[in-house]
Amino acid sequence: MFNPSRDQVRSFFIDTWRKARAKEVLTPMETIATDIIALHPEYHAIVEDPDAIDRDFPPEAGQINPFLHLSLHLAIEEQLSIDQPPGIRAAFDAACKRRGERHDALHDALEALGEMLFEAQRKGTPPDGATYVRSLRRRAGLE
Repeated sequence: MFNPSRDQVRSFFIDTWRKARAKEVLTPMETIATDIIALHPEYHAIVEDPDAIDRDFPPEAGQINPFLHLSLHLAIEEQLSIDQPPGIRAAFDAACKRRGERHDALHDALEALGEMLFEAQRKGTPPDGATYVRSLRRRAGLE
């Protein structure tokens, strides 16, 4: 199983954005990451700064970790591509219809994913895909 370090994840986003801006050939995963980064102009200065690999983004200082945010987007795109957990694609499609904007629906999925991961960590249990899908379905007004 692929389990990149914090620095590897950050390097991936920084290198991918550099390659995209230089119009270099991108892998399919880099293409998806580039599309995600493009949706977040507020993070462009960060992914354009190689020193950002070492920056901290403490939530207690009111900061959102842009690399975590981008990583969650990437995870959701992968989940949607294979409908895993089962039902995530249908729930997401419903969220898109309800929100009228794919990026807004992605943020609904991000919140649902974050809540599920937080609960799993808090309880010391494995992540629960069914809970995640139900949460997104609720956000889409289906439950």
